[in-house]
Amino acid sequence: MAQLAIWMLIAFGVLTFCVRVAVQLRRTGSTGLIGLRAGAGLSEWLSGVLFVGGMAIAVASILLALDDALDPIDALDVDGVHAVGIALAAAGGLAVFAAQLGMGESWRIGVDDAERTDLVTRGWFSLCRNPIYTSMVVGWTGFALMVPTWLGFAAVVVIAVGLEVQVRAVEEPYLVRTHGGEYERYATRVGRFVPGLGRLR
Repeated sequence: MAQLAIWMLIAFGVLTFCVRVAVQLRRTGSTGLIGLRAGAGLSEWLSGVLFVGGMAIAVASILLALDDALDPIDALDVDGVHAVGIALAAAGGLAVFAAQLGMGESWRIGVDDAERTDLVTRGWFSLCRNPIYTSMVVGWTGFALMVPTWLGFAAVVVIAVGLEVQVRAVEEPYLVRTHGGEYERYATRVGRFVPGLGRLR
């Protein structure tokens, strides 16, 4: 199961990063990769460290299990849980890519105050404001169930906290600065990570 998880991780990494960057480059002439902006504050550094660190922990968990250096949780190391994990990992990865494509030319990794892109509120973004991040958590939960170790589940928590910090402390303030009332009206209608929850008041 750990070997399958590694191959799925590679496939979704290629799809959601390499292919998505190539699509963006062809459409706009830009990769869409901004990363940490100049003068990035503590919140941006913290969210980045938690997100990237969480993913590294998740991959390490799978590799350690593959090498028999980390034992799975016996009660969860069963076919039924593995099947649910495969389904969630596949659904999460494909949903990340679909939501990325749904952003069109507005897709970016990172924020840049000097750049203004269209506010996307249709498709996946009519269901929740951050469908890419929601799908990431679903996908990483799936990988944790495929190879159920305490480290894998800890990684999901770290990733989720990193995304929460990114959204609340970095992206939402940026969107309010950039789109003002348009974003605020959208955020009062649509939930942050799941439909109906986390709407701005």
